[in-house]
Amino acid sequence: MGQILAIDYGKARCGIAATDDMQIIASGLDTVQTPVLMEFLKKYFTENRVNDIVVGLPTDLKGNISEIETDILKFIENFKKEFSDIPVHRLDERFTSKMASFFISQSGKSKKQRQEKGLIDKVSATIILQNFLEQRTR
Repeated sequence: MGQILAIDYGKARCGIAATDDMQIIASGLDTVQTPVLMEFLKKYFTENRVNDIVVGLPTDLKGNISEIETDILKFIENFKKEFSDIPVHRLDERFTSKMASFFISQSGKSKKQRQEKGLIDKVSATIILQNFLEQRTR
């Protein structure tokens, strides 16, 4: 078995989370600047076996798709060209940033650490991945 990777895609940076090789536990991996995301993935895939990726689907409270979806679809198209053998899944990412902020605030981090956007992105990707794992086992 290989890992599953989750991406919380953003205009400036992307949060990345990964499972263990048994696909049981989701853990925050890194925060990557969006322009270098593909380079990061290429390097990561040479060092790790990845079976699937999950990319957040940005929706609002009414279920409308966010404007960043256009950028996400371009990324997915490029990803599929580069890594045609790795399936891409989508998962509603509604509330993940708010949940991430809450979990970080409960973790005892300092106010400065809690406000670091990269940490929120990484935790958001972890939540997306954990939700994907839970939906898969239902």
